[in-house]
Amino acid sequence: MDGWIALGILVLIGVPVGIIILLIGQSGLRRRVVRLEGEVAAIQRALNQTEAVARNVKAPADAPDTDLAPVGEMIAPPQVAPPIAAMEVTPTPVTSGPWFGNSAKALMAGDTAPPPPSNGQNRPLVISADRFASLAMWMRDNWVLVIAAVSLALAGVFFVQYGVERGLLPPPLRVLAAIALGIALIAGGEWVRRRQGDGAGATAYLPSTFSGAGIVSMFAGVLAARQMYGLIGPEMAMVGLVTVALIALVLGWFYGPFLAAVGLIGATFAPFVVGGSAQDVTWLYAYFTLIGALGLGIDTLRRWAWVSVLALVLAVGASGLLYLDTGQAGVLGVMLTGMVLLSVIIPGRALIPQHRGPTISGAVMARGRSAWPAFPVRVAGGTMLVAAGLMTVLETRSAGEGMVLLICLAGLSASIGLWASKAPALADLAAVSAIAFVVRLVMDVINGDPLSADFAAAAIAMRAPETGGPLTITLILIMVAAMSLTAALRSLSGRDHRVAWAGLAVLLPPAAMGALEAFWYPTAVIGAYSWALHAMVLAAGMVTLALTFARVDAKSDHRRVAYAALAALVLIPFALFALLTKGALTLALAALVAVSAALDRRFRLPELGWFVQAGTIVLGWRLFLDPGLLWAFDAPLTQVAVSFLGAVGAMAGGLWLLRGIDRKAPKVFLDSGLVAFAAVFADVLLFRWLDVAFPEGPSGHWAATLIALPWLVVALVQLYRAQLGGFMGKIRMGLAAIAGAVAAFGLGTAVTIFNPLVSSDPVGGPLVLDTLLIAYGLPGLILLGTVRFFGHLPIFLRNAFLWVGAGFVALYAGLEIRHFWQGPILSNYGTTQGELYTYTLALMLTGAALLYQAIAARSVLLRRIGMAVIALTIAKVFLIDISGLSGLTRVVAFLGLGLSLAALAWLNRWAAERSGQPG
Repeated sequence: MDGWIALGILVLIGVPVGIIILLIGQSGLRRRVVRLEGEVAAIQRALNQTEAVARNVKAPADAPDTDLAPVGEMIAPPQVAPPIAAMEVTPTPVTSGPWFGNSAKALMAGDTAPPPPSNGQNRPLVISADRFASLAMWMRDNWVLVIAAVSLALAGVFFVQYGVERGLLPPPLRVLAAIALGIALIAGGEWVRRRQGDGAGATAYLPSTFSGAGIVSMFAGVLAARQMYGLIGPEMAMVGLVTVALIALVLGWFYGPFLAAVGLIGATFAPFVVGGSAQDVTWLYAYFTLIGALGLGIDTLRRWAWVSVLALVLAVGASGLLYLDTGQAGVLGVMLTGMVLLSVIIPGRALIPQHRGPTISGAVMARGRSAWPAFPVRVAGGTMLVAAGLMTVLETRSAGEGMVLLICLAGLSASIGLWASKAPALADLAAVSAIAFVVRLVMDVINGDPLSADFAAAAIAMRAPETGGPLTITLILIMVAAMSLTAALRSLSGRDHRVAWAGLAVLLPPAAMGALEAFWYPTAVIGAYSWALHAMVLAAGMVTLALTFARVDAKSDHRRVAYAALAALVLIPFALFALLTKGALTLALAALVAVSAALDRRFRLPELGWFVQAGTIVLGWRLFLDPGLLWAFDAPLTQVAVSFLGAVGAMAGGLWLLRGIDRKAPKVFLDSGLVAFAAVFADVLLFRWLDVAFPEGPSGHWAATLIALPWLVVALVQLYRAQLGGFMGKIRMGLAAIAGAVAAFGLGTAVTIFNPLVSSDPVGGPLVLDTLLIAYGLPGLILLGTVRFFGHLPIFLRNAFLWVGAGFVALYAGLEIRHFWQGPILSNYGTTQGELYTYTLALMLTGAALLYQAIAARSVLLRRIGMAVIALTIAKVFLIDISGLSGLTRVVAFLGLGLSLAALAWLNRWAAERSGQPG
């Protein structure tokens, strides 16, 4: 039913719009005929003048027959008329007038503006402070006329609403009386205008007051005949309204803007004031569309600019109020689509748009460095933006209404691509409706609208056996393919914005597929193979498009080829997600990354580096989160190995393929991904091996570290990629902070709660190569070994990595000494004399190593740190060891300490002399 209603509204809109366009075309044709007649008359006068001069100029009778006359007998040439071409008058382009924003006239000035110049302008046309100031000044001087217009218009409305003298007249006579009152008011206004004018003098704006009120009265009469009394059907009502609109259109071309404002506002509010109890008010959407066309038609000749905006605001606003009462989202979508098309056709005065100049988006991105488009482009862009925005959020009552909204948005995008192919200034409007199409797919699910709800209700698990799934997804993707095809054809035509149109053609299918995959869950309804088939069909289309672009751009810019290839590479994983197992999917994504790098090397397409970066991120997501580490810890080892080794191989292969090519960002992603995936794979293998080695269950200290290490790797990878800078650099720093916090929590539990010193966790494995190395030595070595690659980070952050890494290594060394003396259980009470002496010896060796490194690096800081370690050793010996050691052990300990300190003192003084610093 909604489809027939929408078709009827289109027919009802088409009739008046066609009449308006014919009238505009006839007016333009008449002006051209008058101009041509004037030019023919000028040519005829020039010919007559030339003939007259030729008859009056005669050669002398005694002139010699020779070609050269004597010098004394030479005469001046006759004064003949100038050539015809020189007599043609070329009008000087005038750039004044509110249509172009260059007029200083008041808002209600009634002068018409000349045709538009080719250049744009940079001033606001309607929404500006000077226009509101002019309006306020005009209202202050003419408020009596405004009240008079309102009173006269209400008189016509009350004629039909209440009748005359409390219903003494029957409804048909009430309607006729209202129409007669309107005709009388129009006749009175026209009589005054013809004698006194409408723009100046004592009668200024009086004709507009009377005629505007008369138009409102006639509209109210026709509306009441249909809506209140049911005297006529919707078809006859529309004929009457079109007739009144044509009268208003013609009057608007002769009167000032006050009549247009009164007529538009009064006609818009007339249905709400008249009221009525009609069961079906769908036809009012067509009526409000007619109001918008009326204002645009008046303004296309008078060019006041604000009248067009007023008409569109009134039409869309009134239709929105009607939607709030009726809830007919599909019909409102058709009405909004019609308003967009009218805003393109009527201000541009052509059935085939010819809008030239810059696009709105181009002017915005230029940030004032280029001219803004003329008003016809602005009004079309504003109407498209409002219409598309409304259609994304409308709540529907049936699946058919939701499909109508999608059809309207797809139709607008496709029409801009083909129908408006000669209007480059409107090119960006196709992207507006295409984006709104994708957003509508998401909002349909968020709003719980019937289209997506009915689709979800037809899931395989909920419908009867041997029952086919719905065709909703197929129809949606057909519309997506149609929009993509029109954009591709526009790009191949080469008329304008070739790369931008190609970008729209190739980005729309992946965006739509992503919205459907994320929100509609199509595999649960149509099955994995069917969904994969849809994805592969679109991917095949992108491959075909890439081949077409490659043939056309064989010796020129290859960006269009790159975009199409990227789209195909993005669409293929949708099919892989549906069909393959988790391990196979990861392997397929890794292969796509390697293929992208190979294509970049073959065709030198930097845009393919985007896919390399995105593919690396997706691989990281799969290996870390979904299915992630939990899957890797428990899945069959073969699948895990294939997944991780495939990802590592893809990273290494990509780096090898991009060697010698200036691809900094992809290379940063590839080498960081290579290290990260290899490190996480090693982490998984260690976890699985230790889990088997300790069948009673994982020990806390090493398990906590192995779970935290992947997050530490993620943080380090993001910090490494932050060197690329830009806005994403800040995002990566934030991601690094989040991953680092998770890693710090895991490592902190390993150091505190699960530390073998305070828990009953046994230490497994031989000395040095035991679980302590995994729990504490491994993270320390990672931090110390990778800090050299972070020269782009602040110094305090690099120093923090050094100190934390050194702390972990020191903890590992201390616990390893206790493991040597205490065995697997480190939480035993007390220490042995050998353990105390070993700690002292370790501290002395550490201090000596630091001093040696200070000498090698000529570092004063390291030398001072080494001496601090030695001082700490001395304090330990005199405060702890002196009471814990006894007998010969204490003698040997202090003897060794003394000799060592003497040697270290000499070493420190020698290092100070070599560095030229005081000891």
